Amino acid sequence: MNDSFPENLRLLCSYYKSIADVCRRLSINRPQFNRYLSGTTFPSNSTLRRVCDFFGVEEHEILLPHSQFRRLLQVRPIAEQEPVAATPEQQFFDKLNSIGQHGVDKYVGYYFEYYLSMAYPGKVLRTLVCLERQGNKTYYQRTERLNPRRSGKPFHGMYKGVVQFLGDRIFLHDYETLTNLEMTQTILYPTFKNRVDRLTGLRLGVSGSGERMPCCTRVVYEFIGKEIKRNKVFPLLGLYDFDDERLDDDIRDSIKNDIATGEWHFRARF
Repeated sequence: MNDSFPENLRLLCSYYKSIADVCRRLSINRPQFNRYLSGTTFPSNSTLRRVCDFFGVEEHEILLPHSQFRRLLQVRPIAEQEPVAATPEQQFFDKLNSIGQHGVDKYVGYYFEYYLSMAYPGKVLRTLVCLERQGNKTYYQRTERLNPRRSGKPFHGMYKGVVQFLGDRIFLHDYETLTNLEMTQTILYPTFKNRVDRLTGLRLGVSGSGERMPCCTRVVYEFIGKEIKRNKVFPLLGLYDFDDERLDDDIRDSIKNDIATGEWHFRARF
């Protein structure tokens, strides 16, 4: 916890009409924001970036000693941002998002994601997915860890997106954050049991190989908890042979991309 952060945050908020106005513009609920202001809670990395982007300061600047931070703002004052009127299209998506948040809380947490790699045919890719509620929206992050040659430093890919629960299906839309050249869509079957275990569905995306071929693949999300120890989880990410004994038979059966006789469409397995 940084001792100066709460005081610096209160100073930034003083440039606005009210704390409620700041919370509304940031889409952070008031009780959570009050904990930041009082110093009882420090925001996550993603929330801290969002707060800094909103106020127009750098992450290291908001952690400066308060006297130094105050002098910084005197030289570079924070101009209050005027709200931008929402277009009809934005109003529609805001309404859709509002509808799509009912029932999502149940699925917040961490998952192992399994699917047959689009860039490495025949290999199963296990990634880490985190679903997180922020204000009145639900976001998620997918983290890939690739080391196909088993030597050297692994490559990490990161995807960020939004989650909506519409018509008894979970919709996830994300983009690749390093090059901004890829978007994916995943649709999952929800579980109607009290305990979340595994979610199955389909993923539509683009192969990471040079041909960048659009692909569709079956996918499984395996719930691993509301909190995790990253140093234990990250070594488990990466590429696996399809018949690797560390993969459950149920997972292999669920992600196999075959089409049954008489089927005309590529369908998820429930």
